[in-house]
Amino acid sequence: MGLKEAYIMKFLVSVIWFLLFAKLFFFWIWLWQLKECHLGRFLAHFETQAARKFLFSFKGFRFPKLTKKIIAISFSGIIFESLILFLFFSLSDIWFYFLLLILLLLAPIISSIIVLAIQIPTGFAVKKILMDAEKKRKNFKDLLVIGITGSYGKTSVKEFLGEILSQKFNILKTEKNINAEIGIAKTILEELKPEHQILIAEIGAYERGKIKEVCQILKPKIGILTGIGEQHLSTFSSQENIINAKFELIESLPEDGVAIFNGDNELIILNLKFQISKIQIKNQKLCSVAEKLDIWAENMQVEKEFILFRAFSKDGDWADFKVNLLGSQNVINILLAAVCVKELGMRLQEISNACLKIRPEQGGMKFLRKKSPVVLDASYSANFNGVMADLEYLKLYQGKKVIIMPCLIELNGVAKEIHRKIGRKIAKVCDLAIITTADYFEEIKQDSPKIILIENPNEIIEKIKGFKNRADVILLEGRLPKAVVNFF
Repeated sequence: MGLKEAYIMKFLVSVIWFLLFAKLFFFWIWLWQLKECHLGRFLAHFETQAARKFLFSFKGFRFPKLTKKIIAISFSGIIFESLILFLFFSLSDIWFYFLLLILLLLAPIISSIIVLAIQIPTGFAVKKILMDAEKKRKNFKDLLVIGITGSYGKTSVKEFLGEILSQKFNILKTEKNINAEIGIAKTILEELKPEHQILIAEIGAYERGKIKEVCQILKPKIGILTGIGEQHLSTFSSQENIINAKFELIESLPEDGVAIFNGDNELIILNLKFQISKIQIKNQKLCSVAEKLDIWAENMQVEKEFILFRAFSKDGDWADFKVNLLGSQNVINILLAAVCVKELGMRLQEISNACLKIRPEQGGMKFLRKKSPVVLDASYSANFNGVMADLEYLKLYQGKKVIIMPCLIELNGVAKEIHRKIGRKIAKVCDLAIITTADYFEEIKQDSPKIILIENPNEIIEKIKGFKNRADVILLEGRLPKAVVNFF
């Protein structure tokens, strides 16, 4: 090969390499963005088989959502690629091709280094936003802040509270799945107005200390602990860390505040006495559907499109509720919201009337179709408690029952046992279960022929096409391929 031909070949290989590396680079920064640039969540992702397959994959394409940070990371990646080609181009052909190949294989590491490097200046910018939000919050001395945290049920309780309180107060709440410190801070800076009387904030965390940081900004007077489970155990490292992190909200409340607990959650009840020394608040309320605590429910009746129950309070107040929500798990979340609203002066009958405006999707599960077959969408997120509750709800249907779900993530050492429990429940309730990821499929399957693994979206669609009867029901649980959800 002549010198001119070798030069042209190098140039063509450079272009191909640039595009291949860019494709890999954008995939990895998409994954970092998906995991909120949190190192613990990013590493926990590789507990899954699908993630390990992607490690050196050249298939598919993912592009991150454009933000200022992503633009900075992308620009840094382009500079890196250009610099590599400039420095390597003069090398001998063998070394040039060899080093480019090595860099392709190192794309996950290189991408991660660039992301983490950008995190340093980003950290200063985030700190500035948090300080500005804290400063603005201090100017709203009459603002009542309600903080909500827990391993599950946070979003539902927030939505229920927002719907009920908006009947009487001017409220602001964090939207959709915003529950991290930066999202909450931006809500304060961009949306909080002098006319707002109440701010309802959903507070999430993947490590200890984060809820406390958010509370230093928010200064909540009412705190609601919806429940404690194993969610994000991989990032918290232990159940004890999860418990301590969730109780940071309660510890942050002032002495004249109100702490509201799910009295049916075993981990909350067991740990209340151990946490009592850290809690200065005296006004503590417990809700239950099983016991007569501060507020409780009786005469529960679960129908396909709504729930009925009678709520009682220790002060003698009571009311009948009919709420357009799917599944009995919503009752405790309504009670958590109700006891909070009662503290603000509304009676249970007023709360019941306000609950008539609550929509199914605010409870985490909604209808995509109502017949031939019925299709239920619970794909917003998935956790053990939610999956078990949704499977229990399926018992209301007389036709064939199908669940499509992935294995749950970030459960660390308890993952196998949790998936065995899910598998046992599926075997009792469903006629077919399609598991879309292989991670804990063997634990879910437990030799049941009704539980199968299908990872390809097109094959999943073909499998469920036969369920056409009016009474058949298909439950879409957890994050599923868009093609499957959009099929309905």
